[in-house]
Amino acid sequence: MRTSKLAAVLATAIFAAAPVAAVEIKAADVHPEGYPNVVAMQNLGKKLETQSKGKYTLKMFPGAVLGDEKSMIEQTQAGGIDILRTSLGPLGPVVPEVNVFNMPFVFRDEAHMRKVIDGPIGDEILAKISASSAKLVALGWMDGGTRNLYTKKPVRKPADLAGQKLRMMGNPLFIDTMNAMGGSGISMGFGELFSAMQTGVVDGAENNVPTYVTQNHFTVAKYYDLTGHLIIPEIFVFSKAKWEKLTPEDQALIKKLAKEAQFEQRALWDKRVTMDSARLKAAGVTIVADVDKQAFYKATQPVRDKYGAQFADLIKRINDVK
Repeated sequence: MRTSKLAAVLATAIFAAAPVAAVEIKAADVHPEGYPNVVAMQNLGKKLETQSKGKYTLKMFPGAVLGDEKSMIEQTQAGGIDILRTSLGPLGPVVPEVNVFNMPFVFRDEAHMRKVIDGPIGDEILAKISASSAKLVALGWMDGGTRNLYTKKPVRKPADLAGQKLRMMGNPLFIDTMNAMGGSGISMGFGELFSAMQTGVVDGAENNVPTYVTQNHFTVAKYYDLTGHLIIPEIFVFSKAKWEKLTPEDQALIKKLAKEAQFEQRALWDKRVTMDSARLKAAGVTIVADVDKQAFYKATQPVRDKYGAQFADLIKRINDVK
């Protein structure tokens, strides 16, 4: 009898002393290791582990190892991914309200975009995503920079795009934007783009400087045309299915760290743009700076009329942000 009691006491003591296994937060991104968005999320994970006293750890899955953005949005909605950094392009069909940021030339420049997402409008859009049926909790914004065309011959005006096929993100708004700009918009998975440009399936694409460099697209399309047609913030979201299982205290901690990540990514982003711009110059890429942006702005007015009508009041508020 004494032996069984002793064994029970020892078992209880061992069980009490055993460390509680950390809860693993699964985070994903299409961008590769070392990209500003990925680094900011990894740093969020380190802070979360420290400030939760080891209750949580974060495992990052970069480089689209879990699929493209559309697929990963679906996985996050189902609870297979906890935190996802995604562009607003593929999120637009799921949460229509974000399309206000997806329209061409809705922001004057990056500084204007940052003031908007850092202020009440940015907070309202995050709240709408979280309150929608998308099964996602919007945590914060990340910079996606200014998107410009990259092509195999210089583009300065809409007529220069005649007959050219350019890859756009999978959202009808973006296809319409490219068509209005004078080219032919082609919806295509990001992972297919490099070979598609090599083989002539498409003539070019559009994106920010770090993506253009990181994906080696500059080795195929050697003209970077400063159209500045899109300045789209990116977003990181939490699976609502998983979020609702967290305590209010843990939710508050993650929200705090998310806000820190938003500004940390911005600093990393600016450094990366400077570094990659120098790399493009060294690689002999032609930066086409004398673009008639006003012509592209006028050409895309029908897109803003079509998609912006429902957001007229919000667009006015965005324009009023100084």
